[in-house]
Amino acid sequence: MELFSAAFFLSLINIVFIDLILAGDNAIVIGMAARKLPRTVQKKAIIYGTGGAVILRIAATLIVVWLLGIPWLLAAGGLMLIFIAYKVLADEGDHDSIEAKDKLWPAVRTIVIADAAMGLDNVIAVAGASQRHMVLVAIGLLISVPIVVWGSTLFIKLLEKFPWIAYLGAAVLAYTAAKMITEEPRFLAFFEDNPGLRYGLIAVVICGVLLAGFLKKRRQQKEKDNASTHPATR
Repeated sequence: MELFSAAFFLSLINIVFIDLILAGDNAIVIGMAARKLPRTVQKKAIIYGTGGAVILRIAATLIVVWLLGIPWLLAAGGLMLIFIAYKVLADEGDHDSIEAKDKLWPAVRTIVIADAAMGLDNVIAVAGASQRHMVLVAIGLLISVPIVVWGSTLFIKLLEKFPWIAYLGAAVLAYTAAKMITEEPRFLAFFEDNPGLRYGLIAVVICGVLLAGFLKKRRQQKEKDNASTHPATR
């Protein structure tokens, strides 16, 4: 892929969108870790914590990009990304275990550690979408992370108001996952000789993820409705 070509910018947009879709959890982590700090210190904690998380995220993603060149790991990453795409729709996200800190540097440390622990999905997704292009990874994360920090609340509200954005994000992730599997060096020759099967696999993965996520969300909604209609009695 040539630097700053049309394909480069399309992949860059894909990386930024994927990182934004997967950023809700990380935004919540940042907010929860810094919530006990005085308002005058909160901004510093968020900036320093996010800065450390960004450096760690870029380093981890570059390592994963390099690792994806090892046989079978591209396919394995694709399979993991299918599950991540499903989680975008199905995961309700429990963040009660994130401990708030009342001092600056402990809060910064909590943000960095929690982001690293929860950021594996972002790392795998961005590495897959980058087509193993190191410059794309760095530029994509440098663009998307400031948006996450300063615009995360707005983006979360948009997701709540327009649920279809989550489905679009899951579809993009599923497409990236299927593309990773079909580009696995051990499968590449087969899919190049059978392009119909390649596009068929991509379609099946996208439809499967969206259907499974939709059914899971519907089941969760039914459970919530039942709980509110028949509250537990002690």
